Amino acid sequence: MFGLHYKLERKTMSLAIGIIIAASIGGLIEIVPLFTIHQTVEDSPDMRVYTPLEIAGRNIYIREGCYACHSQMIRTLRDEVERYGPYSLAVESKYDHPMLWGSKRTGPDIARLGGKYSDEWHVKHLTNPRDVVPESVMPPYAYLTRAKARIDDLGLHLAALRKVGVPYTDEMIANASNDAYGQTTPDTPFAEGVTKRYGEATNVRAFDGQPGEPTEMDALVAYLQILGKLTDAAHKAKTAAAGE
Repeated sequence: MFGLHYKLERKTMSLAIGIIIAASIGGLIEIVPLFTIHQTVEDSPDMRVYTPLEIAGRNIYIREGCYACHSQMIRTLRDEVERYGPYSLAVESKYDHPMLWGSKRTGPDIARLGGKYSDEWHVKHLTNPRDVVPESVMPPYAYLTRAKARIDDLGLHLAALRKVGVPYTDEMIANASNDAYGQTTPDTPFAEGVTKRYGEATNVRAFDGQPGEPTEMDALVAYLQILGKLTDAAHKAKTAAAGE
């Protein structure tokens, strides 16, 4: 084997051909599965897109580096499924740009965090993690309650996401800022537009517990409360598997 390698190294053309063959094999292994991606990725007709406020919260989540300690991918291992819920499906990350699966867990996986805790719990946890989890090593994010969320440019965010395949409509893009405001102010006329465009099940409330302009805490909690709830595909797959 080594003798063949030494001979190839001494002949430029042979070595070049060998490199091309090796690279072609590796390339085919990576490319061929893409041609069958529509058959391998689950279909989920009930999948909904993130609301503008949830997008703002996701941006804050990325900005603060939360993905470095919390993965969003439950593996098929038994202990993970028993602890976190049904294993993650590819379709659940269909509208995630970039995806935030992660590979490191200083903290628990949060792929199915939505609805597990109350808004008040999340606010306390983000303000001072040790108030609710004494052994936590997570830093505090109390300033999020004081920082106003930037919502004036959310229409641009939605337009950019549409270019990469997220099915935002012209109406959603045009009303992005109003919908972000309406999602945190249920007693205003703007709230009706949110449920009209994103569904009656959309969370509409003051996530940080304070009325008024949405804060970064509002946005981040809104995002955390929707994790694992954009579609029921994983739970349906689990039920179907249990019935076999």
